[in-house]
Amino acid sequence: MNLNAHRTMQLYGALLLLPAALLLTAFAYLPTVTTVINSLFLPGFRGEPAAFVGLDNYRVLMDDPTFWKVARNNLLYALGTVPTSMALALGMALLVNARLPGRGLVRMAYFTPTILPMIAAANIWMFFYAPQIGLFNKLLGALGFAGVNWLGDPGVALGSVIVMSVWKEAGFFMIFYLAALQAIPPELKEAADLEGTSRWSFFWRVTFPLLMPTTLFVLINALINAVRVVDHLFILTKGGPNNATNLLLYYVYENAFSFFDRTMAATITVVILLVLAVVATLKFTILDRRTHYQ
Repeated sequence: MNLNAHRTMQLYGALLLLPAALLLTAFAYLPTVTTVINSLFLPGFRGEPAAFVGLDNYRVLMDDPTFWKVARNNLLYALGTVPTSMALALGMALLVNARLPGRGLVRMAYFTPTILPMIAAANIWMFFYAPQIGLFNKLLGALGFAGVNWLGDPGVALGSVIVMSVWKEAGFFMIFYLAALQAIPPELKEAADLEGTSRWSFFWRVTFPLLMPTTLFVLINALINAVRVVDHLFILTKGGPNNATNLLLYYVYENAFSFFDRTMAATITVVILLVLAVVATLKFTILDRRTHYQ
């Protein structure tokens, strides 16, 4: 290949990448840079220019007890949703991958919550959780138990949100596990049957290691979902009661559009980005080395 042809191919490749690069720059890189810059300034009042304060906004954030409560809520939310939704997704995928009567209908039933808009799903669960007429309290009353204020009691509100989120996410993750299970060569199972290997041993020593790339992919998506929760909180609890269900991204929304403190919203956003960057670094430096890719 001569020099002109090589340059033509480089130009062709650059032009193919240009639309994606423009979109990433406009909707990812520039907003990130702007957010970082805004977190280092205090807004000016009455026409005065913004004042550079360095890391003072971060010091104020670190001294904010509400921020630490929200961060703790988000950690509990992630611990409740990520492993539970992944385990349920894997279990459902194993079930619908087997020879099961009405397998197509079962797959559709598992996946249906995923295709519902989050606002619609939150409204459905609002009916389930309603204190007086809600389905769950009706069932408890039929069994002789007192009703629970699922979304109004600080002790159970976050758990109620976690249950709804797991119901919404597990079917989505199931699709990835199901695709990975169907990609495993059937000869491995036939060889294991000839050797008399138990189902548990085959799953733990063969199936699960082959699913590790999918598990890591699902893990990263589940962690991202655990951080970007806004819409169903807006419908169910609005972060209450007493910030018991307030999570980081909803706290950003509150600061930006309820308290009109755009600087603090930018500061919290930068902290979230740093946490996600640390998680991504751990994933690429530690977990990827322990993962077998076919």
